[in-house]
Amino acid sequence: MSEQVAGPVVTRVRHEMQRRTLIVARVEPLPLGMIRIVLKGEQLHGFTSLGFDDHIKVFFPTGEESEGVAAPMRDFTPRRYDPNAGELWIDFVLHEGGPATSWAAQAQVGQALRVAGPKGSSVIATDGIDTHVLIGDATALPAICRRLEELPSTCRALVIMEVDMQGDRPEFQSQATVQVIWITRTEQINSVTPQIIDALSKIELAPRSFIWVAGESRNVRALRSYFREQRGFDKKWIKAAGYWQQGSIGKHESLQEDA
Repeated sequence: MSEQVAGPVVTRVRHEMQRRTLIVARVEPLPLGMIRIVLKGEQLHGFTSLGFDDHIKVFFPTGEESEGVAAPMRDFTPRRYDPNAGELWIDFVLHEGGPATSWAAQAQVGQALRVAGPKGSSVIATDGIDTHVLIGDATALPAICRRLEELPSTCRALVIMEVDMQGDRPEFQSQATVQVIWITRTEQINSVTPQIIDALSKIELAPRSFIWVAGESRNVRALRSYFREQRGFDKKWIKAAGYWQQGSIGKHESLQEDA
């Protein structure tokens, strides 16, 4: 790989942390066993989300809340905020167990849901990036879809999506030129990381490719190491986040390197 420039231009913006109680306006099924909850309400006024991978805190009512006992909380990407329509979209992956899945599976129009944040945004400029490489599983889909929709026609993107064998595949909307590679996970495969790396090994990436990876923490760590050690990418060109971890509950972590 040829020598890279300093890195993409990233602007970090802080927001006033605010809790909002919103009302379910629509519930929509999505591909990959996901579900979209569309929220509205007067308290949505002033909501701000500037980064495609921002995250908000969502608090799930269980009926057991009391003084000293808080509602369970999880991190979610704001899939879309439309100030004109007064709508906030949150997409849920319906997996086994957990307060988020339990609530989303029974969500009905008129129910209340509390959200907080985002407390900040990282806005990644498209100028100076040759290719936007977006890699993830279903949990990363809201951020990937949002980024693709925000990219102008002058951009190029490579999307590598990990999906289950069964189920419909989502259709990506973008003005950019987009290449999509589907990696299928089966019951016999615990990690699709080798398949993703094999697909990447056949692709020549421009020096100024911005690598964004999110999904299961161990897989994301392995992919970050691959880009650093085998492809020679500087850490400034990689953003990695573990959205969940096999065997852990509610774990969300940034996996940026210190060196």
